[in-house]
Amino acid sequence: MKKAILILAIVPLLAGSLAAQNECDDAYVKAMTAQSPGERAQLLKDFLTKCSGKGSQYENFANANLALQEYPGKTAADVTSYGEKALALGGLDDLSKCQLLIVLSSLYSKSGQNLEKAKSYATQVTEVARAAKGKEAEGATTTAAQWNQMIGAGFFALGQAREKGNDAKGAVDAYANSYAILKNPQILASIKKLGKTLYDAKNYAAAEAAFKAAYDATKDPEIGTIYAQSLYRSDKEAEALVLFKELYAKKKSGELAYNIGIIVAKQAKTNPAMSTEAIRYLLEASFTYPAQAQQARGIAENLFFLSNKSLKYNETVAMILERNKKVEDLTKSYNAKFGGKDAEDLTSAEKAEMESILAEIEAEKKDIEKLQASQATAVAQFNKMLEDTRQRLGVK
Repeated sequence: MKKAILILAIVPLLAGSLAAQNECDDAYVKAMTAQSPGERAQLLKDFLTKCSGKGSQYENFANANLALQEYPGKTAADVTSYGEKALALGGLDDLSKCQLLIVLSSLYSKSGQNLEKAKSYATQVTEVARAAKGKEAEGATTTAAQWNQMIGAGFFALGQAREKGNDAKGAVDAYANSYAILKNPQILASIKKLGKTLYDAKNYAAAEAAFKAAYDATKDPEIGTIYAQSLYRSDKEAEALVLFKELYAKKKSGELAYNIGIIVAKQAKTNPAMSTEAIRYLLEASFTYPAQAQQARGIAENLFFLSNKSLKYNETVAMILERNKKVEDLTKSYNAKFGGKDAEDLTSAEKAEMESILAEIEAEKKDIEKLQASQATAVAQFNKMLEDTRQRLGVK
C-alpha cells in the first residue's frame, strides 16, 4: 500500500515537469516563427530567461540562433556569450556547430584575443565537416559540395587566426588550402597581401617557404612571380630561373623577361655562351617593361659589346680615348709654341716643327675616324638587334 502511495505522489511531479517543458518548447517555437528579426531575438531571450537550466531541448539552439542571426542591437559580446553557451550545452547539428565555430573563430581573430581558441575552432570546423561529409546519409539536407564549402571556410578562418598570430607561413598554407576548395578571389587577395608584407620586410626565406605552398595550390601567376622573386632573393637563382621560365612560357610579360634576363646575364659572366639568351630577354624587357626598360637596355648593350670579342669594342673605346688625349696634348704643345705667331716670324726649324705637330695631329684624327667607324659598325649591329626585337614584338 505504501508503494502505491509513493507512485501516486511522483506522478504529479512528472506531469508538472512535462508541462513546463512543453511550455518552454512552445515558447521556442513561437520565437522561431516570429516575422521580424528583432521580435524573434527578443522572444528567444525571453525563452532563455524562463527556460535556461530546465532541461529544454531547445536551449542550445536558442543560444546558437542569437549568436548567428542578425538583429538590431546585436554586439560582438552577444555573439561570444551566446555562441560559447551553445557550444558548451552541446547537441547541435553538425551544420549549426560549424557555422557557430566559424563565426566565433573569425570574431576572436579580428579582436586579436583568444587566438589559440580561434585556431582550435577553425580546425574543428574542417574536422566536423569532413566527418559529416563522410557519413552523409541518403536524403540529407546538406550535400557533399556544401560540406566542402564549409571545409574551405574553416581553412580560411584558420588562415586569419594564424596571420593575426604572426604565423605567416602557417597562414599562407591555410589560405592555399582554402583557395584550392573555394576558388574565391578574396582568398587570393589575402595571400598576396600577406606575401607583400613578408617581401617588403625583406623576409625572403619566409616568403619563399610560404609561397611555395600557395603557388602549388593555386598556380596563380602573380603568386608565382612573388615566389620566384623570393627564391632569387634567397640566393636560389637556379630554382628562381626555372620558375620564371615556367611562368613566361604560360604567359609572356616584360617583368618576367627582365627577371630571366638578369639571372641569365649573371650566369653569362662565367659562361659566355649564355650571353645571347640573356640579351634576347633583356631587349624584350626594354620594350615591354617600362619600369626597368632603361636598365634592361643598358645591361643588354654592355653584355653585347663585352661578349662579342671580335668587335673589340672596349679596346676600341680605350684607343679612341688614348688618341683623343694625344690630340689634346699635341694641340696644347702647338698653342704653347706657335700660338699667336706669324709664320713669317718663324725660323726654318720652327716651321718644320710646327708642320710636324700639325701632321701628327691630322694623323691621330684620321686614326680616330677609323676607330669611330669601327665602333659605329658595332653599334649598328646592336641597333639591328634592337630593331629586330621591336619587329618581333610588334612594338611601334
